[in-house]
Amino acid sequence: MMHDAYLIPGLVMHQRLRPVRHRFRYPACAIRLRLAALDRVSNRWFGVDCWRPLSLRTRDYGPRDGSPLLPWIQRQLRAAGLPADGEVWLQTFPRVLGYAFSPVSFWYCHDRAGQLVAVLAEVNNTFGEHHAYLLARPGGEPITTGSVLTCRKQLHVSPFCQVAGHYQFRLAETPERMLMRIDYHDPHGALLQTSISGPLQPLTAAAARRMVLRQPLDALAIISRIHWQALRLWIKRVPWFGKPRPPEQPVSHGQEYP
Repeated sequence: MMHDAYLIPGLVMHQRLRPVRHRFRYPACAIRLRLAALDRVSNRWFGVDCWRPLSLRTRDYGPRDGSPLLPWIQRQLRAAGLPADGEVWLQTFPRVLGYAFSPVSFWYCHDRAGQLVAVLAEVNNTFGEHHAYLLARPGGEPITTGSVLTCRKQLHVSPFCQVAGHYQFRLAETPERMLMRIDYHDPHGALLQTSISGPLQPLTAAAARRMVLRQPLDALAIISRIHWQALRLWIKRVPWFGKPRPPEQPVSHGQEYP
């Protein structure tokens, strides 16, 4: 049975390959919502554009002005020459007790036949900047398990990485579980390997309550871990790069790479 909203009690893995090896894993709970059903997924413990212990605020995504998200992503798809007539799902880290930091959110875009034809990876950094990468296969072919989606890096994310090179996204999905792998290659080759994975569970009031009570500071923990890992890299004397200006365009197309 298909639901309109899912909870993903997942795991984030991050591994740096050079100049020193550095690896960590931590739990992180995400949600996935069908955009066409945003007006009917709220319950006593989860809400959209209202205060709940677990919530999503539409101003945090896409146009970032509070306007409806579905028309916005459909415009991005049409501008890229991609089908915009199917369901779109947004996967993100929700606000917990009103606070949130989502390093990356994924918009899964399907065509009318239900085939996945694009993924929008919306990236945020700790400086309040963001950029979205619209990823698709050549010719708009369906994205399947093992498909490699590539885009040029545009946004400064870590002071230990340059804004150069490219990302490779690999999706592995079943009705019960999701996995997104993101590898970053700088001009010298593979540098970072990351992944987000976890089971898909219906986002009921009971599931939202359990998540909030089990991990009440989950959103705050994400940004705390980012700074803790940065300190560890600094101690290991990993080279530091200054922050450049953010990209002028809010969305770039993976189809344009290389």
